[in-house]
Amino acid sequence: MKDALAIHRWLLAHQVHHEIVRLPRAMTCVDELPELLSASPATCVEVTVFEVTTRIGRESVAVVSTVGSPLPLGVIGGTLGARRVRPASAFTVNSVTDYAAGLICPLLLPDGLTVLVDERLTGTAQIVHTPTGERHTALRIRADHLLTLVSGKPIDLVHSRSRREQTTFPLAG
Repeated sequence: MKDALAIHRWLLAHQVHHEIVRLPRAMTCVDELPELLSASPATCVEVTVFEVTTRIGRESVAVVSTVGSPLPLGVIGGTLGARRVRPASAFTVNSVTDYAAGLICPLLLPDGLTVLVDERLTGTAQIVHTPTGERHTALRIRADHLLTLVSGKPIDLVHSRSRREQTTFPLAG
């Protein structure tokens, strides 16, 4: 499993300013991060993994968004032309990301994994927080620095929602 030390070393090698923050208590999932850091949910970045079924087959897709505004399943399905979208099991998450489920960092994700990034995160220099794969630490980094290192396709929520309303894909909830 990937951890804070692997992320820290990788960011140092890329000369990216960051901080590994020690949490006051252990977290079980990223949803607890705003409370633990007394931070806004809009500044806490999460990665959610979904199992997506398309005409071609089934694949895992990672979605980078904020804890305060996660992407709806319909947006993901509409963007990918999916027939079905559902949250991946903890076993699948651990297998495809090499991170503990609920504690996924958007960095160091495998090259073969499809990654979608909420476009609202792009173009800002605000400080954000994200899990490191460990229960006792988080990563503090500028959003623009983080997203230059994440290889993912940005999703425009405003336009994706209008497309979703026009689709007839039966999406799982």
